[in-house]
Amino acid sequence: MMKLDRYDLKILDILSRDGRITKSKLAEAINLSVSPCWERVKRLEKAGVIEGYSARINADVLMPRNPVWVQIELKQHNAESFARFEALVMQTPDVTECVAVGGGVDYLVKFEVFSIDNYQRLIDSWLVSDVGIERYFTYIVTKSVKRAEPDIGSIGFCNA
Repeated sequence: MMKLDRYDLKILDILSRDGRITKSKLAEAINLSVSPCWERVKRLEKAGVIEGYSARINADVLMPRNPVWVQIELKQHNAESFARFEALVMQTPDVTECVAVGGGVDYLVKFEVFSIDNYQRLIDSWLVSDVGIERYFTYIVTKSVKRAEPDIGSIGFCNA
């Protein structure tokens, strides 16, 4: 695990909120000159701490979609069943998130669909496939309460 000091943590905090900040403004914000600040950024990138930079796209502006969360339990609990289900998830564009979980269900899957009818047709096709779904529970999102990137300052080990 890479040791991070207060300058590194401040860099990560700022870049997580503003990946387009200029080198000079970043250096000024952490109270270092440009060269040492930029060397730290490059070191964090090289170490894989900074994986990349991106823009947050508001897909609803382009094409409104309906988020649907689904709990899925498989009939069989073995490596082959999990691999078959996960392959289906990976090839389904309407699935935007999927996590394997412990306790009662096997997966939580987030669909983003054009309509609830579209979702139902998709889940119906999964049910008649050989993926082996035992049962599922659908939760239609009525309101997004919080959706944000993690605050690097709130991570426990980052209190330097």
